[in-house]
Amino acid sequence: MDKMVAMETLVAVVEAGSFSGAARLLEVGQPAVSKTVAQLEEQLGVRLLIRSTRGLTPTEAGTRFYEHARRAIEAAQEAEMAARGSDAQLTGRLRVSAAVTFARMHVVPYLGRFLAEHPQLSVDVLLEDGNVDLMALGVDVALRMGNLGDSSMTARRIAQSRRVVLGSPRYFEQAGEPMSPADLASHQAIVYDRQGGGTTWAFRHGSTEISVEVSGRLRVTAAEGVRAAVLGDLGVAIASEWMFAPEIASGAVRPVLTEWTLPAVDLWAVFPAGRLPGAKARAFVAFVEATLRDAPGQG
Repeated sequence: MDKMVAMETLVAVVEAGSFSGAARLLEVGQPAVSKTVAQLEEQLGVRLLIRSTRGLTPTEAGTRFYEHARRAIEAAQEAEMAARGSDAQLTGRLRVSAAVTFARMHVVPYLGRFLAEHPQLSVDVLLEDGNVDLMALGVDVALRMGNLGDSSMTARRIAQSRRVVLGSPRYFEQAGEPMSPADLASHQAIVYDRQGGGTTWAFRHGSTEISVEVSGRLRVTAAEGVRAAVLGDLGVAIASEWMFAPEIASGAVRPVLTEWTLPAVDLWAVFPAGRLPGAKARAFVAFVEATLRDAPGQG
């Protein structure tokens, strides 16, 4: 049994979650995939996959094999690209994790350019506002914002956006426009109830600093909810300019207290612990950096 074929097959099964899905990824018949996995399990003497009504999930041994196999495949691809030099093409599949709203607005609409530059590459985009287990899901690179809690991960800051207080013109017509951060106490705040949000904010103007506690009747746990609430005239929000870039440009949403600054939000490219970024991940990060370079809200 070809060891590289066996590794590629097991990796495809884990990432697809089924033999049929792996067969489509590998462009082979499903019986061939099942046979290869069975032979691999027999050769190793361990069960690699658990079959259930929800599909296939790796055992503990299967997860370890998958992680090492994926690194070995990436290393082989890197070696091949190095040998080919400038004629090398990125191939295979790239798995990316990103927050829903950020990716929907600033990554996915522009992926056509990236795919056109790399015609032999496929991209899986895992959209989730919370942090996911990169190793368990086979993610090559995650785009994360704010403070990084896990210091064991390899990460690089690739962009930064200002945070602003904003609301719809109709809301400000009804509630009035705050003239100072302290005025926010009398406004309905739409609270983003996740890391990077909350109710306590530090404003700075020159050498003056003030901490403000905002409150409101509405808390949401996804950025899409914050956007919908602001556009629905329900209150003010404190958010990155990335989150409302089109509406700020069109005037559908208006920043206020612009002479005051809030802590900026950083965008990080995060790679699985213990793994050096592969060529595919590096190319994708460079693409995101280029896409954001002249975007509104860039710090």
